[in-house]
Amino acid sequence: MPKRARDTRIPVTTFVVAALAALVAVLVPLPPAAHAAPAPDSGPRGGQSRPVYSYDRAVRETVWVDIALDGDGDGRTDRVAVDIIRPREAAERGRRVPVVMDASPYYSCCGRGNESQKKTYDEQGAPVGFPLYYDNYFVPRGYAVALVDLAGTNRSDGCTDVGGRSDIQSAKAVVDWLNGRAHGYRTRTGTDAAPADWTTGAVGMIGKSYDGTIANGVAATGVEGLETIVPIGAISSWYDYYFAKGAALFGSGPDGLAHRVESPEARGRCQSVQRRLVEGAPRNGDWTALWSERDYVPDAHRVRASVLAVHGMQDLNVRTKHFGQWWDALAENGVERKLWLSQTGHVDPFDFRREAWVSTLHRWFDHYLLGYDNGVEREPMADIEHAPDQWRTDRVWPPRATATTTLRPAPGTAPGVGTLGLAPAPRGATEVFTDDPAKSERDWADRIDTATPEKAGFVTKPLTRDLRLSGSSRVSLTVTPSTTSAHLSAVLVDLGPAGIRDYAAYGEGIRTLDDRTCWGSTGAGDSACYKRTEAETAQVGHTVFSRGWADLGHHANLAQGRPLTPGKPYTITLDLAASDHVVPAGHRLALIVAGTDRGLLQPASTTPRLTVDLRRTTARLPLVGGYAAFARATAGTHDGRPPTPVAPARGLGIPALDHLP
Repeated sequence: MPKRARDTRIPVTTFVVAALAALVAVLVPLPPAAHAAPAPDSGPRGGQSRPVYSYDRAVRETVWVDIALDGDGDGRTDRVAVDIIRPREAAERGRRVPVVMDASPYYSCCGRGNESQKKTYDEQGAPVGFPLYYDNYFVPRGYAVALVDLAGTNRSDGCTDVGGRSDIQSAKAVVDWLNGRAHGYRTRTGTDAAPADWTTGAVGMIGKSYDGTIANGVAATGVEGLETIVPIGAISSWYDYYFAKGAALFGSGPDGLAHRVESPEARGRCQSVQRRLVEGAPRNGDWTALWSERDYVPDAHRVRASVLAVHGMQDLNVRTKHFGQWWDALAENGVERKLWLSQTGHVDPFDFRREAWVSTLHRWFDHYLLGYDNGVEREPMADIEHAPDQWRTDRVWPPRATATTTLRPAPGTAPGVGTLGLAPAPRGATEVFTDDPAKSERDWADRIDTATPEKAGFVTKPLTRDLRLSGSSRVSLTVTPSTTSAHLSAVLVDLGPAGIRDYAAYGEGIRTLDDRTCWGSTGAGDSACYKRTEAETAQVGHTVFSRGWADLGHHANLAQGRPLTPGKPYTITLDLAASDHVVPAGHRLALIVAGTDRGLLQPASTTPRLTVDLRRTTARLPLVGGYAAFARATAGTHDGRPPTPVAPARGLGIPALDHLP
């Protein structure tokens, strides 16, 4: 069900925060003044929670929660380890606290955050080091933080099933336990019960990548008690992580990811689960029952939680198609939501806009978990980065003036160098290209005005006004292949010089510095101080800002690809990743159609020659201002020469798809 007006009953804790504010808070070191959030009077009618609880004295414990599944087939239900840190003073006074939860498979294998932090324990196995800043910042402010080891990872039983039932139940069962509906125990195998009598039951799930994906999946179950989720660079459908409409993307299958994150002991007991992952996810791109189980979008109508979504528009690991289709489904079902879109790749907002992010997250959790009426839900819905460290806000997203506008390619003065406009191409007009797996989107855009055999490009004249695209695009192609298989790519390009975040560099748009800033309380074995970052930028001559791919053999049925008949025309629609991009006046907008996109798409079994029927090819773009905006932007002549291109950025450094963190 959609997110409804929340329960207005305020936890007891919030009524005493103002009084507790007089206590001395142990917060060493505090953030510097430039990073410190303002501290008005606390309370449910305004202000924010304050650091009134001791971090050093916090309760640190591990509870093993029974998830009511036997994933490893050992004859007993699996238990997942939940490492918890919560304010001791609240417990001593019988005051219950809400929970910030991050459920992850990465706490022992790979680490979390820009500094790859892992959990640490003392000699007795009690938790000491909690990755990321959530514990340091939120525990003194009256929250518990729970870090969940997904089944088959770190100290949990069971097997990793990469977004499937066991993964989702690992976290959902913890929400149930926090609300008195599941059983927790003091040890992994014992019977000493651990009641969650210290919490209000209000849970906010947060996490980047795989962790945020689990938050999406748990929210899609409609579990009660999950009040909000904060998915960062998260997957909404695992099929779309490994394939694009039948075309295999680079990287191994889900079995490779499972092997990477599972604990050594789980690898020995989980071979049957590994086999099911291999058998259920064939590399031919067919949609199977395995993918249906791992597709959360159809269950968006079950989401009760509010959603604060964050995604990098140049994330080539978890592409913005995941965000776009999830966002649209949530919107259709009236879910309360907010959005940050950055120019980065696969990067956490703590590392590209730290001060604003911590402040926003603080107010978001205060509102949805503590019940504070701080107005965060009434603020503009979207924060969008259109240039490095330059942000704009929109009351709603996409902006209300956005309308899907059909653009049409047409032939130009040279083969493969066409035009893009509103009028359909003449009947019989075609363009021809031959798939070249050695070429990439950068190669295509570099030679957009030159006839080359591996692509067909269609370009507007220099724009006389800025043109903004907000949302997801679709390109429908009618093509005739010369061989029995074919892969297709379509990309949208802003042709003109710009300074952008260098998403192709190692940091995917950020540079990590040596100095640190501190966000909360530092304790023995757990620092609140993190390396500062800054934008890493590049000067480019063009910017590819949206992409989509497909296997032509899956044109009719995603569940089963078929060999093509050479010489026969086929029609297929490519779903391009969601974006928000402004093509400035003086630049040109381009649509490029080609075959294999090197480094991103695995080649088909053949290298076909493809004939594109331009009359039956369209690009449907979400333009702010719609048809009229495009007509105005392409009318007349830009006063002055088109911007002089500069050398493009170096080739894309694409993260391997089984390196999800």
